[in-house]
Amino acid sequence: MLFTLKKAIGGLLMPLPLLLLVMAVGLFLLWRSRWQKTGKIILSSAWLILLLISLQPVADSLLSPVENRFATWQESRKVDYVVVLGGGYTWNPQWAPGSNMIGNSLPRLVEGIRLWHENPGSTLIFTGAAAQNNPVSSAEVTARVAQSLGVPRSAIITLDKPRDTSQEAREVAKVVGRRPFLLVTSASHLPRAMLFFQQQGLDPLPAPANQLAIASPLNAWEKAIPSSLWLGHSERAIYETLGRLWQKITSPSLKPGQQGASG
Repeated sequence: MLFTLKKAIGGLLMPLPLLLLVMAVGLFLLWRSRWQKTGKIILSSAWLILLLISLQPVADSLLSPVENRFATWQESRKVDYVVVLGGGYTWNPQWAPGSNMIGNSLPRLVEGIRLWHENPGSTLIFTGAAAQNNPVSSAEVTARVAQSLGVPRSAIITLDKPRDTSQEAREVAKVVGRRPFLLVTSASHLPRAMLFFQQQGLDPLPAPANQLAIASPLNAWEKAIPSSLWLGHSERAIYETLGRLWQKITSPSLKPGQQGASG
């Protein structure tokens, strides 16, 4: 119940539903003769914010500081485990395997497999419980896609109980113990994930994937025209900022300065 409530509230605090709600309030006030000026201000402000966070320069300036905490893993240090955290997924056996991995999941897996190849004899650990009404867990779908890309099942461990990052850290701890391991997740999520895993006394090595904020050259029109793509980048930045705030409130025992000591 608490997990569902957390997800529902978090979803409503995302830019699009929140701004649509604010706009609805503004429209309601426009129909009230006493509050028309207030309604115009609210509606105009919400429209302007939505416009700005749908532009690439604004969206990626919000996301870059969240993503750039850790560099892509290129070190020669060898590990026994590569842990790939679960993300969005579905399961349709009629689809191409990779199509079942939604959004951030496939880039995480691709980076995980790359690092597995860089560490001969290592084991891939996939995490993630089954979504509501889905007979297959996130971890299992990731394992099946990995197998379709040539990873033997003997090199895979699936942990299909965790529903969030905190639970993933606890389950991974039961497998890896005190041994260092590569922690693969989205670049924006990695700073928060590192804290959860370090709170379990683990030694995660940061391996970011799915970087989104673009610093390389783009066409002028791509920067000037609002897009749902850039809105998604703003949403990612806001989501992780809210997640980090919630983490500070509920798990204050580990200070941010301790993060990254392993990497």
